[in-house]
Amino acid sequence: MRHLSESDAAAPKVTDRATFQADVDALRTREKAHMREGDDIAAARRRLPMVAVDGRIPIVCSNGPTTLLDAFEGRRMLIAYYYMWFAGRPAASQCQGCSWFTSQVRELSYLHSRDVTYATFCQGPYDESVRYRDFMGWDMPWYSVTGSADTLLAGREVGSMYLVCYLRQGSEVFETWWTTRRGVEAMDNSYRLLDLTVYGRQEEQEVSPPGWPQGWGENASVHPFRSDGRPIAQWQRLQAGFSDDLGN
Repeated sequence: MRHLSESDAAAPKVTDRATFQADVDALRTREKAHMREGDDIAAARRRLPMVAVDGRIPIVCSNGPTTLLDAFEGRRMLIAYYYMWFAGRPAASQCQGCSWFTSQVRELSYLHSRDVTYATFCQGPYDESVRYRDFMGWDMPWYSVTGSADTLLAGREVGSMYLVCYLRQGSEVFETWWTTRRGVEAMDNSYRLLDLTVYGRQEEQEVSPPGWPQGWGENASVHPFRSDGRPIAQWQRLQAGFSDDLGN
């Protein structure tokens, strides 16, 4: 895994505390405006219409066949992450992006307190994919939607990553919002923290001053979510002695 040395990259100019604080204050005005715009977008999201979904759509859990309605676990709302899966491939070849995002979903009690269930809807066989969940040390609810993904995604490309929100009213289910690609960064906190640092995400598409490190990226020397032939999140699991045998 690549680490910066002290001589790898340029750095901001050094200034006095008063000048630094004046520039921080100027940027803070933009940051607050950005946050307020995010609040306005969230308000608009809450006012979107919704579309009915058949709550009887079959999915698979640890106890065998179940339904979309059951995935709510009795709560009013459900956030489902549609996990990309490459059937028959070893752990090292599974989706690095899905591993990145899912590895950051840990504490669910705050969601539960707001009547929201979070679940992974894996687009692969249950027995094989749940072994990957266990290898990664995740404990969120895990379902297989193989065979039902076409119906659940309703015209969207099966096999891609999605984040989809649902509402339950009694036994009726509705889809209220969805996103894909960079929208899935809503699950992520690492990027949010990296964005606060001087070198940012260090990815090739970032707009940074000349000399800033940008060795990560889809076309760069290091994939943003993969290193040494594996999704980055897998390395600590191997070091902890977890087995990555998916039984294939």
